[in-house]
Amino acid sequence: MTGIGEPTLISALKTKMRWHEARQGVLAENVANAQTPNFRAHELAAVDFDNPSIGPARTDARHMSLATVDPTGRPGKEDDFERTPDGNTVVLEEQMTKAAQNQMDHQMAAMLYQKSLGLIRTALGRRG
Repeated sequence: MTGIGEPTLISALKTKMRWHEARQGVLAENVANAQTPNFRAHELAAVDFDNPSIGPARTDARHMSLATVDPTGRPGKEDDFERTPDGNTVVLEEQMTKAAQNQMDHQMAAMLYQKSLGLIRTALGRRG
């Protein structure tokens, strides 16, 4: 939902930047818990511009809750994540790559936001 008089593009860019900020926090938490037994890497659902509420979304019943050990106690692949023998699903290289891409995407949204505001100021005949 946009504010009164707020262009849809500006609102979408603000939503996208807030999503990238929240995602960076989730990725940082994943990296910080890379050595925690039974920790499962988390991820945010993509932004839905039809319903742009920002924050963690439960895309799986096991997300955002304490991870449990596989009942068999076997390491293996579950939910497309590697699992170490201690049940941890964090792959540092993957998380660092996601964090770098997330940062670049946030910078792109911020640049587009700044340029959009500049165009509006120019259209209104204001400098800045």
